[in-house]
Amino acid sequence: MNHFTGNCACCVPTQWGMGLGRRGLLGLGVAAAGGLMLRPARAADGTAYEAMVLSCIDPRLVEPVHDWTVSRGLKGKYSQFVFAGAAIGAVAPKFATWQPAFWDNLGTSIELHGIKKIISVNHRDCGAAKIAYGADAMNTPDKETALHKKVAGEFRGEVKKRFAKLDIEIGLMALDGKIEMFT
Repeated sequence: MNHFTGNCACCVPTQWGMGLGRRGLLGLGVAAAGGLMLRPARAADGTAYEAMVLSCIDPRLVEPVHDWTVSRGLKGKYSQFVFAGAAIGAVAPKFATWQPAFWDNLGTSIELHGIKKIISVNHRDCGAAKIAYGADAMNTPDKETALHKKVAGEFRGEVKKRFAKLDIEIGLMALDGKIEMFT
């Protein structure tokens, strides 16, 4: 006598005439998850993930940052975290309440994707920088560059404190997409 009336996986009869049941589905789920945990995370083309890219929410930079990552050969090989100010959001006292979300996501990307590098793409004329440090800190190109270099050093220090083995790249992107990398 067939008592299967539902259409869910635990109720639909298998080729042996019975449903999998909750325990059977749970067992399949655990087995599948275990198999995924044993495999290193891979990008769409089968290569290992390389980095997390941290960038700003500014709509003017969405396409330039994407184009830059593609030009670096990172298409499909990075996780992404986007919030106001990029590295500024990760270290400026003004944005302290946001920072745990970034650091937790970076740790998760390391754990899930096996990334070896964090790349922060800050940008010129950043509104978050003005909020965090004041417009006077950025009223000339030299002051703006100096501020971003200072932030880069703080960001580098915070990353190393939390994730000592992670490589770090930090750049300052102009609105035309050209980028200056800080060493």
